[in-house]
Amino acid sequence: MRGGMGNILKQVQKAQAQMAKMQEQLGEKTVESSSGGGAVRAVVSGHKELLSLEIDPEVLSEENREMLEDLILAAVNEALKRVDEMISTEMQKLTGGMNLPPGMF
Repeated sequence: MRGGMGNILKQVQKAQAQMAKMQEQLGEKTVESSSGGGAVRAVVSGHKELLSLEIDPEVLSEENREMLEDLILAAVNEALKRVDEMISTEMQKLTGGMNLPPGMF
């Protein structure tokens, strides 16, 4: 029984190291989203930091202000959603490789 617990501890430590590495790698990845047919483009890092926001000069006018605000929100929120999906995919890769003994819980 003791050998089994040591094995599990090693797997948990390995998973923690992999998780730290994954967090580091996510920070280097970016996700891009656009709205309004490309009028607004947002780039977000894997750490959910907005890195850039590009707005087509053709849509910059006072009468388009509300529409532009909506397009910015849509582009940024979609980019953040894509980061969540990327993180979820990476987590599945990470936990899928963990061989915990059946009936452990």
